[in-house]
Amino acid sequence: MSTAEARPDPNPLAEGLERLPVHATALVIFGATGDLARRKLLPALYNLAHEGALPERFGLVGNARGDLSDADFRDQAIAAVREFSRREPDEQVLAKLFEHARYVPGSFDEGGVYERLGEVLSELDEVAGRPLSRCFYLSTAPGFFPVIVETLGDHGLQDREGGEVRVVIEKPFGTTLAEARELNERVLAVFDEQQVFRIDHYLGKETVQNVLAFRFANGMFEPLWNRNYIDHVQITAAEDIGIGSRAGYYDSSGALRDLVQNHMLQLLTLLCMEPPIAFSADAVRDEKVKVLRAIRAPAEEQVAEMSVRAQYAAGTVAGQDVPGYLAEEGVPGDSTTETYAALRLEVDNWRWAGVPMYLRTGKRLARKVTEIAVTLKPVPHLAFDREGSVGVRPNQLILTMQPNEGVSLTLGAKIPGTRMRIRPVNMEFLYGTAFLSQSPEAYERLIMDAMRGDATLFTRNDEVEAQWRICDPIESAWATARGQLPLYAAGSQGPAEAEELLAGDATWRAI
Repeated sequence: MSTAEARPDPNPLAEGLERLPVHATALVIFGATGDLARRKLLPALYNLAHEGALPERFGLVGNARGDLSDADFRDQAIAAVREFSRREPDEQVLAKLFEHARYVPGSFDEGGVYERLGEVLSELDEVAGRPLSRCFYLSTAPGFFPVIVETLGDHGLQDREGGEVRVVIEKPFGTTLAEARELNERVLAVFDEQQVFRIDHYLGKETVQNVLAFRFANGMFEPLWNRNYIDHVQITAAEDIGIGSRAGYYDSSGALRDLVQNHMLQLLTLLCMEPPIAFSADAVRDEKVKVLRAIRAPAEEQVAEMSVRAQYAAGTVAGQDVPGYLAEEGVPGDSTTETYAALRLEVDNWRWAGVPMYLRTGKRLARKVTEIAVTLKPVPHLAFDREGSVGVRPNQLILTMQPNEGVSLTLGAKIPGTRMRIRPVNMEFLYGTAFLSQSPEAYERLIMDAMRGDATLFTRNDEVEAQWRICDPIESAWATARGQLPLYAAGSQGPAEAEELLAGDATWRAI
């Protein structure tokens, strides 16, 4: 048998799963012993290493206030991967990944930390035999973002001859429009915009990116994707859990800042944007910014008509009694922080004028689900006998991000029998059954893109400010409003007041 005959046929499902090359890089994680690093970043690095996606010359440096040795940090990193990795770790890959990991102890505002960091990075360059690109990941409390960036600049670490330097900044990027603008100014005084990667981990999810593929790789839907055929859109990000141990963060944030201002508005831009001239970072983000700018920021007196906020009360979730928000550990007894937020927005441009965009998110709802539901306008004439049938309903296109990633389309179909009776049926695509590989964690994709310098899935400075321009008036109006917040029972569909946002015959989809 010839070599050609012995070679197996390529599997068509594997096409496109290959990784793009990455320049030799040193990744520095500020806050390397924190919760985000342990649960997400370090396991993501392991899974990238397991798949052979990391560059051959790769260095890892951790920084935190704890006084650890290099060996202590390696042990903690290995323990984190064993506990939180999406796959069972291979001990050889694990040991190799962290074999030369380094640790620089000290506070984020100590100049000596950055001097030592510069020395360690130079040592990694010598080991690699070439200048490594540098990627600084700010996995810290938001108050330290400007401190770290400015101190990097003070010690000349914002540039590297022979390599690229990038900084990855976690959310929240400010808590108001004014804060976001100030943070942008301070960051861009040290780094150029193309060096700055403002992370929104939702954009790293494969099914979120699939919204773009669904829209622009399939000609059958684009003719319908406008105000002439679409009645309304609902974007839902529901959770069945409470705030857990995050009372300190959550009570100063609330549902609007925590999810709507970033994740949900990003989903809305992907759904509504025009086709970019290319799938490059700036071309995609240019179109997303246009959508955000087409959403009118509400005047203070309009906020009550286009928004609803509420808190969860005691209830039952998964058969267990759970406390209300005010009874959670660490929450002030008089807190007016919302755990549920719903908005009615409109994208005021030619394509979408007059189409209501409903966004809702909440804690302690009936189940965990993130989805976009696009409801088409009903057919103009119903010539079908409804007796004994569910009847003709508007077609719905559902893009589900979690828990069951995929796309479904509801159609009207005839019920078997001698009479013309109609009920809705589903056509469904499930992401997990259609491809060979397990869907990677969002942080795996985003860390790789940051090291490669591809900012397509990161938010630009004008994007961040445009998002805050929409949410700022709502936060301001809520802050000055008086009276008790509406309540909804834990494990329910949310507050009854949310029904008042809906126009026409629209109803909220069951959570």
